[in-house]
Amino acid sequence: MENFEKWPLLASIHTPLDVKALSEKQLKQLAHEIRDYLVFRVSENGGHLASNLGVVEMTLAIHRVFDLPADHLIFDVGHQSYVHKLLTGRKEHFDTLRQAGGISGFTKRAESEYDAFGAGHSSTAISAALGMAEADALAGRKCWTVAVVGDGALTGGLALEALNNCRRNLRLLIIINENEMSISPNTGRLAQHLSHIRASRPYINTKKVTSFVLRHVPLIGPFFYRIISRLKRRIKRIFYHENLFEHMGIRYVGPVDGNDQESMISMLEYVKKSEGSVILHAKTVKGHGYAPAEEKPSEFHAMPPRDKKSGEESFSQAMGAALCALAEQDPRICAITAAMPVSTGLAPFSAAHPKRFFDVGIAEEHAVTFAAGLAAAGMRPVVALYSTFSQRAYDQILHDAALQHLPVVLCVDRAGLNAGDGATHHGVLDVAMLSAIPDAHIYAPVTAEGVQRALHAALAAGEISVIRYPAGAPLAAIGDAFYREEVPPAPGLRIWQSGEAPAISILTHGRITASALEAAQRLAKDGIHTRILLCEQIAPYGEVAARVSPYLAPAVLFLEEEIRTGGFGMNLCDRLQKMGQLVGKRYEILATEDPFVAPAAGQTPLDAAGLSPLYIENTLRRLAAIQ
Repeated sequence: MENFEKWPLLASIHTPLDVKALSEKQLKQLAHEIRDYLVFRVSENGGHLASNLGVVEMTLAIHRVFDLPADHLIFDVGHQSYVHKLLTGRKEHFDTLRQAGGISGFTKRAESEYDAFGAGHSSTAISAALGMAEADALAGRKCWTVAVVGDGALTGGLALEALNNCRRNLRLLIIINENEMSISPNTGRLAQHLSHIRASRPYINTKKVTSFVLRHVPLIGPFFYRIISRLKRRIKRIFYHENLFEHMGIRYVGPVDGNDQESMISMLEYVKKSEGSVILHAKTVKGHGYAPAEEKPSEFHAMPPRDKKSGEESFSQAMGAALCALAEQDPRICAITAAMPVSTGLAPFSAAHPKRFFDVGIAEEHAVTFAAGLAAAGMRPVVALYSTFSQRAYDQILHDAALQHLPVVLCVDRAGLNAGDGATHHGVLDVAMLSAIPDAHIYAPVTAEGVQRALHAALAAGEISVIRYPAGAPLAAIGDAFYREEVPPAPGLRIWQSGEAPAISILTHGRITASALEAAQRLAKDGIHTRILLCEQIAPYGEVAARVSPYLAPAVLFLEEEIRTGGFGMNLCDRLQKMGQLVGKRYEILATEDPFVAPAAGQTPLDAAGLSPLYIENTLRRLAAIQ
C-alpha cells in the first residue's frame, strides 16, 4: 500500500466530496502534489504521464463542480484518468498501477463506480456519453454526463458520427481537451471574454426572451428575427470564423485555459447552469508542470516501467528500418500510421520519405481503405497499427482490400498478450480474425532478420499480407536455438529438437516459442524428446500444412498465444486432418480461451491464460504418456 507522507493533502482525499471541501489555495496545492506524485509513480510503474499531467486542473475542476458518481464522467481515451482515479478512493493501491491484479491504466467499470465507461481505444466517449444522457432523459434523471475528449480522438470517425447524432436538449457536456493540434482558430483574450458572455445566465435568458418576443410580433416579427439571426452569425464569424460544432447545432463555448483552475471551475459552473448540450473547448499543455514532459511530450506519453527500459532494438524499430531500406529501392512503397509514427517504428520513414508517409490520425478504418486506394493505383502501401486497433478496421481489411485482391501490407504490432495495458490491448484476436480471409498471407517473424524477410515476401505478394510481431525486442533464445542452420528445411519453417526420434512435435509461432523451448528443455532431462516446428509463416494454412507434415511425431501439440477459436491451431489442425496427416496420432490445441484474460496478483498473462512454460510442460508430459 502506497505511503503518502510526501503528499499530505493528497493523502486526505478519498472521494470527490473531499475535493469540494478544499479552499482555492488548498486546491492549487493539491494539484501540485498530484503532479509530483504522478511523476514519481509513473516513472516507476510505466504508463501514460504527459497526458495525465495536462489534465490535473481540469479533472479537479470537474470533481469540484459536478456530483460524481450521480453525474457521469467519461474519458477519451481512458489513459487520461489517473488523476480521476486518485480522487476516487484508489490512491492507496495506486502503486499497483498497470500490474497484475492492480489498478488498470484505463477506466474500468469493474474497478469503481466512478468509472462510468471503460475505454482503452479512442473516439468512443461521445457515443457512450450520448447514450447515457439519452438514458437519463428517458428515465427522468436530472444528472449530467461529462465526456473529456482529447483533440486527437476527434480524428476518429466514431466521434464525428456521435456528434452528428447529438440532440441539443440533453444534460450533456463534451469537453474538447486540445493539447496538441488546433481545432478552432478562436484564440485570444477577446474570444475568451466573448465565450464567458455567451455562457452566462443573463446572456442565455436575454437570448430566449428576445427570440420569443420577436417571433410573436405580428407580421414583421419573424422577418426581423431572421435578419437579426443572420447578422449575429456574421458577427460571430468575425471572431470565431467557421465552427464545426455550431454548424452541427451544438452550443459551443471556449476556448478556456484548461490548466487554469479558477477559469475551468468558473466555466464549468456556467455550463452547469445552462440548458442543453454544450461543447466546451479547453486548451491544455501536455506534460504541464513537468519541464521534461512539456519539452518532449511524445517521449513521456507512454513510458515503460523503470526496470523494463532497454536499449535493444524493438520489433517495431526493426520493421521501420527494414521498410526504410526497401523504400530506397522501390518508389512505390508508402507507409501509413493511425497517429502512432513513433510507437509503430515509422518515425525514421517519415523523415526519410516524407512524401510517401501518411499519418491519418486516429482513424484505422480510413487508414486501410486509403491504403487500398493507393494499392489500386499502383503503389505498395504498408499500414502499421497495433493488433488491438486492427480490430476496428476489420470491415475495411475484408471488404476494401481482400475482396478486391489488393496488395495491402498490414504490420500488426503488439501481437499477443500485453501485460501492462491489459485486456483492452491484448493482441490475441488478429490471427483468428485474419485467418478467415481467403488467400491472406500471415507472417510471424521472431527475429529482426525475420521481419526483413517477411517484408520482402509481403510486398512481393499480390494479395493482402499481414506481418505480426509482439512488443519489445526479439528474443535471443529463439534466435540461438532455431537459426543455427542458414538454410531452413522449408520456406517459413525453422526446427529445433532435443534428440533423435522425438515423441512429440510442437507446432507454434511467435513469442510463445520461447516458453515451448523452456518446457521442451525440461522434458529432455527426463528423456522425453520433442521437436519444435517454428512457423514464420502461418497462412495460407494449406501451404503451412504441406511444410510441416513431414516432421510430425506420434503426438502433436498446436501451441499459440492467441484465442483458440478460429486460430492458428484450429485451422492448421483442420488442414492436416483433411490431408490425412493426423490419422493415428495424438494431438491437442493449446491456446487461450479468454480474449479478455486478466492476471491476478503475482500472475503473468501467460499464467492467467494457461500458457505458462510449466503448463505447457505438463501438457506435453500428458501427451507423451498417452499410449
